[in-house]
Amino acid sequence: MQDVRDEVIGANLCLPICNPQSAILNPQFPCLAMPQQLTALDDRINSFGMLLKQWRDRRNFSQLDLALSSEVSQRHISFLESGRAKPSQEMVLQLATVLEIPLRQQNLLLSAAGYAPIHTETDLSAPETIQVRKALDLILDRHDPYPAFAIDRYWNLLLTNQGATRLLGAFIAPERLHGIFYADGKINILRVMFHSQGLRPFIVNWESIASHALQRLHRETLLERDSDSSMTLLNELISDPDIERIWQTERRSTAQHALLLSLHLRRDDLELKFFSTIATLGTPYDITLQELRLECLFPADEATERNWPRITNVR
Repeated sequence: MQDVRDEVIGANLCLPICNPQSAILNPQFPCLAMPQQLTALDDRINSFGMLLKQWRDRRNFSQLDLALSSEVSQRHISFLESGRAKPSQEMVLQLATVLEIPLRQQNLLLSAAGYAPIHTETDLSAPETIQVRKALDLILDRHDPYPAFAIDRYWNLLLTNQGATRLLGAFIAPERLHGIFYADGKINILRVMFHSQGLRPFIVNWESIASHALQRLHRETLLERDSDSSMTLLNELISDPDIERIWQTERRSTAQHALLLSLHLRRDDLELKFFSTIATLGTPYDITLQELRLECLFPADEATERNWPRITNVR
């Protein structure tokens, strides 16, 4: 079977796996700023007790709720949060499981409690992930001719199928895609969507798409504790006054929406509408695999089903 996954180097769409760089969220937008007690830059969260309390509050657990679910006493939970008791490694992991804390943040909890992190972060190109890569390739392959891609938690493209490559190529010239969006060694789907020389001019329902993406990124930013890379991306996007205005307006909107938010693209006489599904890997024990997302686009109307072969040449 032909490998339809596009992982191209040089003149093609180059979609490597990269680690984003860090920066600080622009303070001129206080409504988007990370709450001080949640930022990875705040020394106060280095305490295991502080981290535990934050996660307990986030999950709407009382100390009693957490104690009962973890099969320990409420007094012990209180002592852990106040610093009067030191948890064992087993207790840290038990509490993290009950609170459904992501693996990356579990490592932070372990470090704060004085233990070495146990969850690995393996590059998708590593030999250990070969079976996962085969599964991802199969999913992407089977979704052709429609677009599908894999992204990491920073919205960096890791893998695409031919449909996704053709979709980007229908609206952005390859040389522009590389010249503008590949300068730092990766292609970030949000940068491609929001940039004035990317997909932005062709997105008919731009304000709705932008608002949804910003809200999703903002939620992810609030969740992070070990890196400010998502803050950097959010800061970069809202530095555009038009985008910041959309965020300020749409986040307060009470307008009724359709059943699904579709991506509506138009260029000349070519018009496409897609909705997406998002899939994750089941029961991962590796950070990279837990944070990986597969997004598959489907035609949102019959016109798109008719127009799509104009791009794919599939009849």
